[in-house]
Amino acid sequence: MRIHITGASGSGTTTLGHSLARTLSLKHLDSDHYYWLPTHPPYKQKRPIADRSALLNTDIQAEENVVVSGSLVGWGADIENAFDLIVFLYLPASIRLERLRQRELARYGTVDPAFLAWASQYDEGVAEGRSLAKHNAWLAQRSCRILRLEKDFTIAERIVHIMGVISPAAQQQTTLSGKI
Repeated sequence: MRIHITGASGSGTTTLGHSLARTLSLKHLDSDHYYWLPTHPPYKQKRPIADRSALLNTDIQAEENVVVSGSLVGWGADIENAFDLIVFLYLPASIRLERLRQRELARYGTVDPAFLAWASQYDEGVAEGRSLAKHNAWLAQRSCRILRLEKDFTIAERIVHIMGVISPAAQQQTTLSGKI
């Protein structure tokens, strides 16, 4: 099974992707590894679109079972349609931005105001890049199963929801409220 976890920056896609892959003993790939060239400090230089798509597509096709986290909108049909399940994470901006502040402080000792400004526009979608409207339009074009988790669940609760979708027996035991 190929699972894609996507959502706004700060919604927990990478953390959930890593945890889910570990739980299921699957390989975890994160889009940031392909989107950004390795630099010091990281996340300063984008990889050319064709290169990042080719690299990620090669790695996805090499795995029958894989979890890919991050946004893949605009990465090409081969990648965008490679999944059996897409998990979309949504959290209110206040929660996402606080998580991003904490993450940036822990990683770099400071918070980049331009990055937070970019991340804060997700719900309105007025700047370049990810937005709720773009994600919803993209999700509407997918033919695989989509699980929307639109609440601040713990990682364990999110995994229970996902297991309920990929395992019918587990789904009957799921008592948490999430949108499918």
